[in-house]
Amino acid sequence: MKFSMIFEAQLADPAPDLEHQVLRDCVEQAVLAEEVGFDRVWAVEHHSLTQYAHMSASEIFLAYVAARTSRIRLGHGVVTMPFGYQHPVRTAERAALLDVLSGGRVDVGGGRGATRQEMSMFGVDPDDTYPQLEEALRIFAAAWRHERFEWHGSIDIGPGAVLPRPVQRPHPPLFMACSKRETLRTAAELGLGALVLGFAGADDVAAMRAVYDAAVAARTGERLVSDQANDHFAALCPTVVLDDAERAHRIGTRGQRFFAESIAHWYGGGPAPDPGGYAEEDDHVGALARDRAELVAQLHEARVPVRPSATGTFNADHAYGDAGTALAYVERLRAIGVDEVICLIQMGTVPQEACLETIRQWGEQVIPRVRARELAGV
Repeated sequence: MKFSMIFEAQLADPAPDLEHQVLRDCVEQAVLAEEVGFDRVWAVEHHSLTQYAHMSASEIFLAYVAARTSRIRLGHGVVTMPFGYQHPVRTAERAALLDVLSGGRVDVGGGRGATRQEMSMFGVDPDDTYPQLEEALRIFAAAWRHERFEWHGSIDIGPGAVLPRPVQRPHPPLFMACSKRETLRTAAELGLGALVLGFAGADDVAAMRAVYDAAVAARTGERLVSDQANDHFAALCPTVVLDDAERAHRIGTRGQRFFAESIAHWYGGGPAPDPGGYAEEDDHVGALARDRAELVAQLHEARVPVRPSATGTFNADHAYGDAGTALAYVERLRAIGVDEVICLIQMGTVPQEACLETIRQWGEQVIPRVRARELAGV
């Protein structure tokens, strides 16, 4: 099992000086993650999503982290790939250059960038997002595998060369963001690793693992984007771990509440989070439960089925507590067959000292125990 972290660069109060600080804080966290034994860091790419994500140029962030580290892998989790955001050749060039300078440490995930805010900023048509995501991934695989290539699909490219060539051959591993059963099946059919980034919890992860495995077993190979499949299943693990388990739970559920309300704002048109509305002593678990109940009532009224993908952000059963709590949660994911645990620590109200202590606790108390159990065959 691999262990990683993901960065959104969230902050409750989006004042410029605090925004600048949170990005520096993310770098400090990534450097510490390598020191204590994490395998990978992931950085999102979002645009104009105030408070929710200030990581708009993840290739710059990852290049800076690459220069400060020597071993940890550097993941785009994920690049927004519809052509209005960026031309696929430019993305391929940037990823290849980072792969060279980092010594072959890059992973590339693709996503749609499907909020109305982001699409309106770049003139992206919602109907184009799925087909252009798949086409961009196919372009990457072709451009990286051949010294000269050309492409004639919805866009025409070449003939020409994408330079430099990546260190990893035939190309860096490819992934896809998966929040629904349909996208899991697509990722499996295309031969892409699955990044399951929802809050729904271990039971839902188990169901999604089953969907992904079934699609991998059933695929014919006709839709593979490359001659090298990547059947890697990674799942999100929201976590805050401190010696004081009760405080870790309060901080973690507060961060998740901020995250959930940010998602409701940018993906569902709800009100923006209140920068001053997240006192540590508040009942954040109760607030998440109330929000879930309201959403379920709305779905019932609209005769829409209630699914974990819709209500998962309100599930507070995660690795919030002491190291034993985190280890127990990881063991649930390991029993499911998760290949990689993606720790979500940097939520918008989690203070830097709690982020750093959580990383240390995972590196000193959780990851070594999991490794020992794996070696012992337990």
